[in-house]
Amino acid sequence: MKTVRKLLHTRYRVNDLEQTLKFYRDILGLQETRRHKSPRGSELVFLKATESEELIEICYYPASGSVQVQADLTHLAFEVDNLDEFGKHLAALGYRYSDGPHYKENGGGFAFVDAPEGYEIELIQPPKRTGSEAGY
Repeated sequence: MKTVRKLLHTRYRVNDLEQTLKFYRDILGLQETRRHKSPRGSELVFLKATESEELIEICYYPASGSVQVQADLTHLAFEVDNLDEFGKHLAALGYRYSDGPHYKENGGGFAFVDAPEGYEIELIQPPKRTGSEAGY
């Protein structure tokens, strides 16, 4: 049986390419891996998180009309070491969580921040590791 092998990228189309890239690079710390214009004329920029293989493709293609993101339609989720510290980072750059942070008994938690264009970003703090999970 043939199956897909791995996720390569997720595409988000945007109205303002530079504003969006500034958010993903400066706020989230993603790295731009490549940029090019497609044969049909859309501008494509690929980004990745430092510890991920999967890419995010940001597409600017005004010929398709304005982007209208519906609430709760989609979001990207990223792992962070500490939600409180990341919240301070956001505040220093003029952003804040739109929801959360919400913590669990195991020390893990999650929060959301709104990206440009109305896309939502989920930030997840993993649970605290116990001695047995840490290999102690």
